[in-house]
Amino acid sequence: MTVTENQKGLVVVGATGMVGSYALRYALDHPAVGVVTAIGRRPTGLTHPKLNDVLHQDFADCSALARALSGQNAAIFCLGVYTGAVPDTELRRITVDYTVEFARVFHSSSPNATFAFLSGSGADPTGRSRLAFARYKGEAENALHAAGFPRLYIFRPAYIYPVEPRQEPNVSYRLLRAIYPAFRLLFPNQVIRADDLARAMVDVAIRDTGEQRSSVFENRDIQAIVASAEKARRDRPFGD
Repeated sequence: MTVTENQKGLVVVGATGMVGSYALRYALDHPAVGVVTAIGRRPTGLTHPKLNDVLHQDFADCSALARALSGQNAAIFCLGVYTGAVPDTELRRITVDYTVEFARVFHSSSPNATFAFLSGSGADPTGRSRLAFARYKGEAENALHAAGFPRLYIFRPAYIYPVEPRQEPNVSYRLLRAIYPAFRLLFPNQVIRADDLARAMVDVAIRDTGEQRSSVFENRDIQAIVASAEKARRDRPFGD
């Protein structure tokens, strides 16, 4: 698989997860993307001429991924785990250590590439939060800022609505899904659809700004990106 001069090579980590799976499907259909390298512990189950499915079991050591990550234009990192699903030490390992290790190998293999990270609302780079999730996401963000990426985009969504039916990870998520219509009306800035979030991450990651920058997108910012993209699609001449 080759990328044309006007197309991008995009890496999606966590492509079988809720957000990552939408990002993968959107990227495969995106005309600006030539090849999508999906990296995860299990196959995506998709067959597509743009797709390079790479299996990797040990994210504590990503050295074996160096070849697959070489010459890429951008990566979207959606690998993660829900709070309470694993012990605290494992939560930190997945949230911080896996992120830092992958970023190390990716930056070494594609030093000019863009990195987009799925963080979360309330992420605390100061490390003062009482919530482990917030501290660990903040720690991961700090490490990524220091990693040397020319363009780093951090996404901090609030409640991510799954869109498609699934087995919810805990009681809180089951409740939020049940009351989602009312919750969205009462707190519109505290929700984002999983597919909208995924599209925003892909669009931002592959855009060619030609400048070095880092940006943090809170939930309201992500909604604005989605609204802008939807307006652009509506305004696009028919047939383009």
